[in-house]
Amino acid sequence: AGVTMQKFDFAIDRGGTFTDVFARCPDGRERVLKLLSHDPQNYKDAPTEGIRRVLEEETGRSFPRDQPLDPSLIGWIRMGTTVATNALLERKGERTALLITRGFKDLLHIGTQARPRLFDLVSAFPERRNDTCLDGAGSTGDVLEVWREPDLQRLECDLEGLPSRGITSLAVLWSDHEQAVGALAHRLGFSQVSLSSEVMPMVRAVPRGYTVCADAYLTPKIQQYLKGFTSGFKGGLKEVTVLFMQSDGGLTPMDRFCGSRAVLSGPAGGVVGYAVTSYDQTEKKPIIGFDMGGTSTDVSRYAGQYEHVFEATTAGITLQAPQLDINTVAAGGGSRLFFRWGSKSSHPAGGPLTVTDANLALGRLLPSYFPKIFGPCENEPLSIEETMKSFRQLTQEINHFLSTDQSQSEVAMGFIRVANEAMCRPIRALTQAKGHDTSQHVLACFGGAGGQHACAIARALGMKSVFIHKYSGVLSAYGLALADVVEEVQEPCSLRYEPRFFEELDCRVERLTSRCREALKARGFASAQVSMEVFLHLRYEGTDCALMVTAEGHPSDARSCRTGDFRTAFTQRYLKEFGFTIPDRPIAVDDIRVRGSGKSGIKSLTKVTRCYFDNGYLDTRVYLWEELTCDHSIAGPAIIIDKNSTILVEPCCVAQLTTGGDLRIAVGSDHVVMLGTELNAVQLSIFSHRFMSIAEQMGRVLQRTSISTNIKERLDFSCAVFGPDGGLVSNAPHIPVHLGAMQETVQYQIRALGDDLKEGDVILSNHPCAGGSHLPDLTVITPVFRKGSTGPVFFVASRGHHADIGGITPGSMPPHSTSLQQEGAVFTSFKLVTAGTFQEEAVTAALMAPVQYPGCSGTRNLHDNLSDLRAQVAANQRGSRLVLELIDSYGLEVVQAYMGYIQSNAEMAVRDMLKEFARRQRQLTGLLEVEAEDHMDDGTPIRLRVQINEAEGSAVFDFTGTGTEVWGNCNAPRAITFSALIYCLRCMVGQDIPLNQGCLAPISVVIPAGSILQPSRDAAVVGGNVLTSQRVVDVIFRAFEACAASQGCMNNVSFGSDRSGYYETVAGGAGAGEGWHGRSGVHSHMTNTRITDPEILEKRYPVILECFSLRPGSGGRGRYRGGDGVVRKLLFRDNVVLSVLTERRSTRPYGLHGGEAGASGLNLLHKVDGRVLNLGAKTTVSLEPGDVFCLYTPGGGGYGKEDSNEKPPAKRQRVTESFPERGSVFEYRQAQESV
Repeated sequence: AGVTMQKFDFAIDRGGTFTDVFARCPDGRERVLKLLSHDPQNYKDAPTEGIRRVLEEETGRSFPRDQPLDPSLIGWIRMGTTVATNALLERKGERTALLITRGFKDLLHIGTQARPRLFDLVSAFPERRNDTCLDGAGSTGDVLEVWREPDLQRLECDLEGLPSRGITSLAVLWSDHEQAVGALAHRLGFSQVSLSSEVMPMVRAVPRGYTVCADAYLTPKIQQYLKGFTSGFKGGLKEVTVLFMQSDGGLTPMDRFCGSRAVLSGPAGGVVGYAVTSYDQTEKKPIIGFDMGGTSTDVSRYAGQYEHVFEATTAGITLQAPQLDINTVAAGGGSRLFFRWGSKSSHPAGGPLTVTDANLALGRLLPSYFPKIFGPCENEPLSIEETMKSFRQLTQEINHFLSTDQSQSEVAMGFIRVANEAMCRPIRALTQAKGHDTSQHVLACFGGAGGQHACAIARALGMKSVFIHKYSGVLSAYGLALADVVEEVQEPCSLRYEPRFFEELDCRVERLTSRCREALKARGFASAQVSMEVFLHLRYEGTDCALMVTAEGHPSDARSCRTGDFRTAFTQRYLKEFGFTIPDRPIAVDDIRVRGSGKSGIKSLTKVTRCYFDNGYLDTRVYLWEELTCDHSIAGPAIIIDKNSTILVEPCCVAQLTTGGDLRIAVGSDHVVMLGTELNAVQLSIFSHRFMSIAEQMGRVLQRTSISTNIKERLDFSCAVFGPDGGLVSNAPHIPVHLGAMQETVQYQIRALGDDLKEGDVILSNHPCAGGSHLPDLTVITPVFRKGSTGPVFFVASRGHHADIGGITPGSMPPHSTSLQQEGAVFTSFKLVTAGTFQEEAVTAALMAPVQYPGCSGTRNLHDNLSDLRAQVAANQRGSRLVLELIDSYGLEVVQAYMGYIQSNAEMAVRDMLKEFARRQRQLTGLLEVEAEDHMDDGTPIRLRVQINEAEGSAVFDFTGTGTEVWGNCNAPRAITFSALIYCLRCMVGQDIPLNQGCLAPISVVIPAGSILQPSRDAAVVGGNVLTSQRVVDVIFRAFEACAASQGCMNNVSFGSDRSGYYETVAGGAGAGEGWHGRSGVHSHMTNTRITDPEILEKRYPVILECFSLRPGSGGRGRYRGGDGVVRKLLFRDNVVLSVLTERRSTRPYGLHGGEAGASGLNLLHKVDGRVLNLGAKTTVSLEPGDVFCLYTPGGGGYGKEDSNEKPPAKRQRVTESFPERGSVFEYRQAQESV
């Protein structure tokens, strides 16, 4: 397992473009080699070729390429590979069948029911490949009751024909019957059988289902590659130890390397490499790993322990397996450069420029030191002439558009600054999300492109040190040589962490530990080389936020289990990440995990060029790394060239070669370049990132310090920054129903309070007349004052959904409310904080005030309300401080000027869209006016007439003729219409633009007072937020003929008793449009909530989910079909009260241009006595055990006549569509946009 004497040891990272080889020779010397991963004209397999070259050069013997290599010279081989990743990205895995419980064949199609891109009407999902799906009629420690034994004889008939059809891989997701099914499948000739209980034994059916499918889909491809690799050696490497890197950073034997654990095999080696080489065990300063490659950048963190996630999405597939938390962002050396203003964009006609081109144009890359691998024959040098020609063209276009006189170097430098800021954002998010100070980290840089950006990024983040290892260009391969061999076992658990269960926990831990130790011993590791880590997956009962915790540093005592004091470890980490603990709440153990590690035996020219920096061209000395000596100190600006990378030492930075031959750069502060108020396109992009970063950091603070499930775990909140006039500047995340509405709230407070707004005040509001959406959404607003200013210079605000604020029903979302007071506590312009003092007594009284109304209660969860309000205040305080820091850096006039430019950019994009629509409309009809109408289920019309000014790119949206306020709760506050409008405009613009006040600048809105869209002050509105908002979107899209209607409903379902309560919204069909079919089983438009996993639902609530599948035929027919709705059947095991709040039960989602309407929805109740009842659209009913609620959600409308012979146009492709973003920062953003 360690260094093998008198033999060659190899560590190889087979990447998508290059294969890196690290070799340790018998005499201890080290060799590194980089070669193309695909070069079929010269060799069949890059790792084999790398080994052959080293053996040939070191031994002097000839090893012909056409003959198998002699493995007697090889001690061990360690590899990381992108084979699984590429197969997943390209959807080139093995044909696979899925066996799943009857009624759930569409479960993995529906998934969480959230769409990946909020504003993409196409609802494009990554393709999920299962060639066939079979319906079949846990080991947590829970008692399972078997209602129906599996019919294995029938199953055998269903399975036996699949291998003859070429389907030889089977994934099984089928409760406690998987072992019997696995044995049957092997007997029938399936070559790969993946059982979910073995692949990842964790509760939650959807991610476990994705994982087992990925395992069955990818493992055969890995086995094919391994077969080809071993065939290049005599005897098939049977006498050589061959280990592969897994996604969790540990090595595993070749025969146990499987698809679900292989997706991050390549980048994991780099994390191990920088963790082992950069982290100082004495200083204990945490490290940020920065791996900048050709098309993307990987960011990760190490502080003495590897940081793992246990559920992450790659290429659209959510895998439930231990993975290093590697965050991949779309900014690499090969990232394309383009200029956009409004909806207009530009890039060179001769082909896209890249970040690498910008570095080349600035003199930061020297072509003479690059290998000659370019051009059609891959034998030409890097051409600076072509790069400069393209930059000249792009600079001319930018100068013409902006009426400026920038040089090519200034334009190139601008792109570099924007790329740096894009890479800084995920680093800030990764550190601050867990309560860490970004500036207190060392930046460990590796990868071919990272060295050119490391100093600038470290400076921007406040870091003082950059570390670059001597093998930074091949660090992933070197990391494989340093990695441990890992054996990991895990099993689910359903115990509390308390003394009465400690003995059982200890027994289960000891059993898993023995399994790990024996497995490592069988691989040749002595006891002294083996170490064990025990983890418990812990959470507070009643919450979903579980942490995988080790007891390291917390020895056992009389109040803990023998393995260690996990309670203290859990509470300390919880406090660190979330800012509070819940002392009286029991702690649940969801999973037990043991990780065993077998320790590895390996321990760890002068020239001057001209280079462009912020203050122009400077003389820059060039050094070859191999010629530097120990303690050699190099002051910037300088360029250090290695065989595999180029490192830029910026001005005010000093690089020093360490005794180990690595490079450490001390980052100094640079002089501040004064910025004026005139528009600079580069600074505009940077300010957009900075304003968004402020809103994002506010959200991180709110999530960390809140206590309720809605805000902490469902992430049902928004944070935003506003200008002095209350106009929206930046908003994160983009929860559709909050868009535009928060601006109305802030502007209302400015009008209502005026000079009464003082420094140290914080305002609380939720009233519909003050910009509120519905009462549970509480908005906290903080004015930002600056010394010397007479009034607020900015505002920051956070809006969060509180689970209960009183009213006639728990949850404050009653289906039959008729007045606002029945829906909970009301705040219009309430001073939550006065002169810096939190008004707890006053706000408590206000939250309990609904008790004065008949049938109403005050808030039922005061503690959570107060805690979450304090968290919102803290988030605002963070935002206020960041705004003031930005002002201190640039000056108030400059910051406010760029705020205006950002809003103007969004305004121009909307104006361009309206002008283009008006042009098309005038050509088709000769008119610049469109109109549309749709109805609520009660017949209330919603009418819209849009008058467009083509010359200005402006429009009047007139809702005159819309029905009157209704007796019920489908009334929608004025702010809801603005939210729907800004959502629709953003969708129709069709590109990423900042969502701010500028989007609405070209728009005038007419809403008749007293209508359903602007009801009276005391009208009930809870249904307007979740139902009417969808109909407003349908009407706008119908007027613009953007797409057919989607399901037009959120399908609100809640049930509960005195002991518990549950609420969900359910997906339906999406509308089709020109060039695309509507997605089935997905949330659309004004909601994007994720649905509770079936196993979690059944585990925590008295219900059995009998069916959750698509509703075939419910989508409207047409040239492009509408998406199907879903069928969801809930069997209740206890007495509960069920409430449903739905629409589209008597009206159907419209089709467009001859497409048929989608099917309307249906709510049925199957009583235990055999009766079947239609519950209607909105009702509350008491149920008894055995009753079954069946929800049939609406389908989407079709588009175009079905018999049309026109060739369907190609779907519009997005620039970022193929980029596989991943990591905890990406998962967090996806979760925020899924509310």
